Amino acid sequence: MIRLESDYTQGAVPEIIARLTETNMEMTPGYGEDEYCFSAAERIKKECDMPTADVHFLVGGTQTNLLFISSVLRPHQGVMCAHTGHINAHETGAVEATGHKVLALGSKDGTLTAKQVKETLDAHYADTTHEHIVQPAMVYVSFPTENGTLYSKAQLTELSELCRERDIPLYLDGARLGYGLMSEKNDLTMADIARLCDAFYIGGTKVGALFGEALVITNDKYKKDFRYIEKQKGAMLAKGRLLGLQFDTLFTDGLYYKISTHAVCLAKKIRDAFEKKNIPLYFDSPTNQQFPCLTDEQMKKLSEDFAFSYWCKAGDRHAVRFCTSWATRSEDVERLIEEIRSL
Repeated sequence: MIRLESDYTQGAVPEIIARLTETNMEMTPGYGEDEYCFSAAERIKKECDMPTADVHFLVGGTQTNLLFISSVLRPHQGVMCAHTGHINAHETGAVEATGHKVLALGSKDGTLTAKQVKETLDAHYADTTHEHIVQPAMVYVSFPTENGTLYSKAQLTELSELCRERDIPLYLDGARLGYGLMSEKNDLTMADIARLCDAFYIGGTKVGALFGEALVITNDKYKKDFRYIEKQKGAMLAKGRLLGLQFDTLFTDGLYYKISTHAVCLAKKIRDAFEKKNIPLYFDSPTNQQFPCLTDEQMKKLSEDFAFSYWCKAGDRHAVRFCTSWATRSEDVERLIEEIRSL
């Protein structure tokens, strides 16, 4: 069975495994106070062109989202996101378990617009009973979105400007950040994201690491005492160097971008194969996730040799997801393409 249902089915890039083995018996300080975490943080700050940023290494995306969001919001406040956003649709209410409502806004492709956010804020304060309603006080976006779609620089700039005008933070979930940055249709850089957002995280779990995410806080307002919160919530890893070393490796010699490009190129081949077969795509995704709409027969045939994710009903078809990663083999994609041609 060739598994293409997600981008975290395999371990880590060989370079990380090699460095973990080489450094296994080294003795270092704990809790992220080691040379590898310091080196990784400096590499990331350089990528962001932001030497004053704070970088925190955490284990997983859900953990990172709930930690940062709950650290920023006051007890009566909630966070706005697309209804398909990970914090709303796929984290078992983790943010809401911290006492903060997720305010889900409708979206066709997984992105939010500045217009939507403005209308939500205006409607809240226009309500004479607004003090009885959870206050919208933060914007969460994903890049790429859960549907494989992207924000353009113009869209993210518009959101950023609105958030700064209204004095609310803009936070970006970058679980698959590398795959978004290396898409042919992307016009954002890591430095753009750091400049436009108050905080974001760089995904490692889905982009080459065994596990781990790098939270980058760029707004001074949200930096104070974050490590206290990290420790209190059980997120401060004693063997923190295991996280730092992985990101230090990923951001050496452009490795993060190389492996991301590999995944995106293979996904494009899969997309092209479905399009040549006149099989419609549910989302226009230029990243590592592709969403063909299959008939019952086509789905049954492909599932004999390939694992993929069921997404939703799409008329008389079914939208499913094929997901490539840093580890996807070209020969496996070629085999899938042959199967698509035979449908």
